[in-house]
Amino acid sequence: MDIKKFLNLAFFSLLLISCEKSKSSFQIIQGEAQGSTYNIKYIAKEELVSKTQIDSLLLAFDMSLSTYREDSKISKINNGDSTIVVDDFFVETFKASNKIFKETNGLFDPTIGVLVNAYGFGPSHQRKNLNQSQIDSLLNFVGFDKVKLNSNKTISKKHAATYFDFNAIAQGYSVDVVVDFLKSKGIENGIVEIGGELLGFGKNTIDNKNWIIGIDDPLQSPEERTLIAKIKIENLGMATSGNYRKVVTDSITGEKFVHTINPKTGKPQRGNVLSATVLAPTCKMADGYATAFMVMNIEQSIEFANNHTDLYVLLIYRNESNKVQQFRNKQFINLE
Repeated sequence: MDIKKFLNLAFFSLLLISCEKSKSSFQIIQGEAQGSTYNIKYIAKEELVSKTQIDSLLLAFDMSLSTYREDSKISKINNGDSTIVVDDFFVETFKASNKIFKETNGLFDPTIGVLVNAYGFGPSHQRKNLNQSQIDSLLNFVGFDKVKLNSNKTISKKHAATYFDFNAIAQGYSVDVVVDFLKSKGIENGIVEIGGELLGFGKNTIDNKNWIIGIDDPLQSPEERTLIAKIKIENLGMATSGNYRKVVTDSITGEKFVHTINPKTGKPQRGNVLSATVLAPTCKMADGYATAFMVMNIEQSIEFANNHTDLYVLLIYRNESNKVQQFRNKQFINLE
């Protein structure tokens, strides 16, 4: 073979190999966190983030906000340590919670923890039989307007017994935290899902389209797989909250208690909204608002969803005839 032709062929082969290496592909990371699983898919030419980095980040998050860890900042604050200096995770969650608390007139309230624990939905899973007097007593410790984030990043509580429980917003926020970390590594397109809450940022540039998300029918049995919606998302977080499966049954009376507590009444909510799927610019806000809808009745929920143009809302509810119905606001319809 002519040496010149050989060199040209060798160069062409190297060029093909180089092009293959430089081609973007899906990078996937999976693991366990917050009592559930996480799945990360991003588009890059090579692995830019390791599972170890993600696990370390989520551990740091739990050390701030997990009520299931006795050594976390939130647990120490709940146990009465007023000297704890909170971190940015706690500060951001506090501020976001306060915003939703005000917008929902207190129907979203992370100081509901004393009642969450009393009904057996907290870390101990020990349920108490509460009478109205006991509920009223515990309600004295509930109210996000009774706590304060100080300028030195300590927390003040009007009542020492007030118990923070950010579980209705923290998991969504953990998605945002991971997304921000990926972006800091130069990643522009991906999806992060933790325990069912997710955020899609950028686009699916491999297939040249938006990220497509299927929304399962929340009322189906675990072995079924029926979609009630398929939506296109770009730079949106999504969360779903529901009262149809998470219940505690009294071993003596057989009475069932749903996991959403109304911070106004101190009682498990028995409204007609069965589930709420919300999309918002951040997953933490989607998570928080989805929880708030579970405390509202359907009329309140529809009005709120129609008045907040930054929210994309799908509600499943029972009407006056006890038939299951769906509501989608205009923003949500535009995603389909």
